Amino acid sequence: MARLLLADLSKLSARAPELRQLLLRWWQTHGRHSIPWKLLSDHRRPEPREQLDPYPIWVAEVMLQQTQLQVVLPYWLRWMEAFPKLAALAAAEEHDVLLLWQGLGYYARARRLLAGARQMQTQIEAAWPQDQASWLALPGIGRSTAGSILSSAFNQPFAILDGNVKRVLARLMACERPPARELKLFWALSEALLDPERPRDFNQALMDLGATVCTPRHPRCEQCPWQVHCAAYAAGDPAAYPVTDAPRELPFQVIGVGVVRNDAGQVLIDQRLNEGLLGGLWEFPGGKQEPGEPIEATITRELQEELAIEAQVGEELITLEHAYSHKRLRFVVHLCRWISGEPQPLASQQVRWVEPTELGDYPFPAANARIIAALLERLQAESSAAAA
Repeated sequence: MARLLLADLSKLSARAPELRQLLLRWWQTHGRHSIPWKLLSDHRRPEPREQLDPYPIWVAEVMLQQTQLQVVLPYWLRWMEAFPKLAALAAAEEHDVLLLWQGLGYYARARRLLAGARQMQTQIEAAWPQDQASWLALPGIGRSTAGSILSSAFNQPFAILDGNVKRVLARLMACERPPARELKLFWALSEALLDPERPRDFNQALMDLGATVCTPRHPRCEQCPWQVHCAAYAAGDPAAYPVTDAPRELPFQVIGVGVVRNDAGQVLIDQRLNEGLLGGLWEFPGGKQEPGEPIEATITRELQEELAIEAQVGEELITLEHAYSHKRLRFVVHLCRWISGEPQPLASQQVRWVEPTELGDYPFPAANARIIAALLERLQAESSAAAA
């Protein structure tokens, strides 16, 4: 760390007792106190010596990676109904886990959570681990997630550094570099501020401050307990922090997709390999359009290369666009009629003919929900026309 940053850290450490007191006093009145996994079974907030069940906290913390609380809450409630204990999750089938996760995105989190549950189930006997190393050894658990689990469940003094906390600290210090470039400093800041007597409450208060007051856009500085200590507020432009690198343009691809039906009216789907963001999910077959290639030729080629089948590409069903964090995609979807060839999983885990009404029993990426809806609407229209 540069000398100036070390000086800032020293100043912050000196002010830490006052900042802790101000934040916790604000949180007592304005904090989010009804988060279900942060409460005891009788819906009370735990006292410092009381422990919480780490399993529901672990599930929630993994879901909260890259996802906001209001989105996570209904998923978490459904998850806890299906897998209320560690043993239930460890014994679950990946298919069921992914189906329950469907729509939440970043599906690798679900696969890692399942793998971590099986790993933890073989390790613990009577007690859950309360050391950071044991949690970091689990797939999908980083330093901040481990710190949040340990502080929330056991009131252990471990700092956190999620997106909300980075934003609050960047503004508090008016840091002139993106937090991603100063992680060592930001971890030091979070650790210096952490209340060693009330780490559970302090970490939650810090996250609540970022989520409800020190928001990405239009921060409510007049409601902030740290306003008089905030260097970004003193500079007159809190929303200018955190400093970010110039955004890079996302690559754009056109994907040809074939909804292939056989003579019995069944639809062909395949399961992605267990790798990448969407690993393990089911999808309609297809692939990237090559330069100058008609989309019908793309679909024909992909069906041959990935499934070893011949199909007649028919009319367009739907075109839709979907943005991921690393690329933008346009899906051009055509109805296809299977002609010949036994479908083979040449680029996937398995392939399956299913009834259109059974598609809801399989976990699909979010973009496929509109394809399924369009297909069912088309089939309903065909059925109505035939009956007329």
